[in-house]
Amino acid sequence: MDRGVSIIEATIAPTADGWRLDRALADAVPTMSRERLKALIAAGAVSQGGTPARDPSRPAAAGLIFAVAVPAPTPLHNEAQDIPLVIAYEDEHLIVVDKPAGLVVHPAAGNFDGTLVNALLHHCGGSLSGIGGVARPGIVHRIDKDTSGLMVAAKTDQAHEGLARQFHDHSIDRRYRAIVGGIPRPAEGTVDAPLARSPHNRKKIAIVANGKRAVTHFTTIQRLREAALVECRLETGRTHQVRVHMASIGHSLLGDPVYGKAKGQPRRCLETLGFTRQALHAAHLGFIHPVTCVALALESPMPADMQELFTSLHV
Repeated sequence: MDRGVSIIEATIAPTADGWRLDRALADAVPTMSRERLKALIAAGAVSQGGTPARDPSRPAAAGLIFAVAVPAPTPLHNEAQDIPLVIAYEDEHLIVVDKPAGLVVHPAAGNFDGTLVNALLHHCGGSLSGIGGVARPGIVHRIDKDTSGLMVAAKTDQAHEGLARQFHDHSIDRRYRAIVGGIPRPAEGTVDAPLARSPHNRKKIAIVANGKRAVTHFTTIQRLREAALVECRLETGRTHQVRVHMASIGHSLLGDPVYGKAKGQPRRCLETLGFTRQALHAAHLGFIHPVTCVALALESPMPADMQELFTSLHV
């Protein structure tokens, strides 16, 4: 076997019996997307009993064990770039960074460099897991470009698999601080509403009946002038989850250019400060280290721009 290839063993779960192979494998290997697995199947990189399984639509049988050969990531546009990073935790297996607002996580159309991945490649000397494929070495989860705060990346495939399993099981403790318009009543609660691409605007996420389940628990920390500082604990981690869920209950994030429109005192403060991003910060990240099994709990204070907004709205 090529030394640049890692092998992942995937066992088809009883609940996935009869599913398409690509779907069943995506369920068994949450570190990888269904589309990536479909491509690996087509390339002959997935085998069962030594025989390549080249048809992603074939039915999968519960209990079968497949070997998924994952090639090392190719750099493509991912050049190592000396971009300053704030490191909250680091060892030989993983790294937790405190991402500033405005930094894109990984290269994509319109952002081929200057991303967190480029910074990580420089900082880690190219030592990042390859499960994410070409565009996202080491990336286990994402936070929006204009959201600040804590984010973990994997240096090894073992760490990547272990972290992704915790994300899949919803056992990662993720808490965000957000400044929202209005004062939530009741002061705490849960939004359990499925999310998917909006059928009316593909650039937006919306609450859609057949979307993926999304659960956000919110607690008001402090009342402000026509606004509030809230903590949002994620039970799931969908794209734009906090932003859409809080907007759905009438308390959109201040500064959110897509899902919110501030008014009154909050709007005046936003204009005075020139605050143009969603007021959202990934303040707490807790997980079990996937290799050492030590419980880690990391905190990040609100960045200066959000602190300034908070102060300007303080009663």
